[in-house]
Amino acid sequence: MRRRELSGGSGIQVSQLCLGAMSFGTVIDEATSFAILDRFVEAGGTTIDTANCYSFWVPGGSGGESETVLGRWLASRGNRDDLVLASKVGSGLAAGGGAEGLGASVIREQLAGSLKRLGVDHLDVYYAHREDRVTSDEETLATFHEAVTEGRVRTLGASNHAAWRLAETRALASARGWTPYTVVQQRYSYLLPRPATVLPEGGHVHAGDELLDLVRSRDLTMFAYSTLLWGTYTRSDKPLPEHYAHPGTERRLRVLGEAAAELGVTPNQVVLSWLTGGDPAIVPIVGVSSVAQLDECLAAADLTLPTELRRRMDEAA
Repeated sequence: MRRRELSGGSGIQVSQLCLGAMSFGTVIDEATSFAILDRFVEAGGTTIDTANCYSFWVPGGSGGESETVLGRWLASRGNRDDLVLASKVGSGLAAGGGAEGLGASVIREQLAGSLKRLGVDHLDVYYAHREDRVTSDEETLATFHEAVTEGRVRTLGASNHAAWRLAETRALASARGWTPYTVVQQRYSYLLPRPATVLPEGGHVHAGDELLDLVRSRDLTMFAYSTLLWGTYTRSDKPLPEHYAHPGTERRLRVLGEAAAELGVTPNQVVLSWLTGGDPAIVPIVGVSSVAQLDECLAAADLTLPTELRRRMDEAA
């Protein structure tokens, strides 16, 4: 599996695909989680994404389960130095309800908790999981910078941020001499929701043209989640959410099906190749529940879309 260096001069090399660990320890049991992780690493994958809040919304979950399972796997395999670990803060539940936010005490406490659960002394990427417009940007950015200077975090990312907010916080960090966000994580896939749609999941933000332009023009690295839209590209029992119901979706699905048939691959593999080979080149986060599902995704790492086919896909809007 190919690798690329993250923006920002950190020297961190990430794999072409990133493994999403959100469901480990809750929806996916530990044995299956270990098998998926082992197969990902065997195939050359290095980059694993989790968060402190995964997955408190699952019945019986309280948050931290994913990091805990990852920590046990890391300890049993002894391969921490071969991997790129990313976690997040900001979407966990606050004591009084609602999101925990990005205050200084929250970041310090939650970072310590993530490191303990993972059994590591640092994270390679640490994200602000969602915007916090109550806490001052100065407080948030100064605390993240503190974590970098102390060696507990190597580089910083912003997830589910509006493009203007990302640009604004990067400018503030530059003016103060603080570590800026150089990694972006947003929902993104080949199918697009209706324009101006507010996603029904609280705090989730879909990447739009402004964010993609910012990623290109400022040499940022973008990761995308929900890249395969919960199985809807290949499973008839997984209907698209209502906010994807528009003529552009029908056109894109038709071209996607034609592309998969021409290449003799699955629609999922076409979508992943479209993301990794685009402009900007995106690192898809793949969340799977079995080794078989992972193997389908891994096959996309060797797939390159012909130029004319990519053009047809891009123009089907």
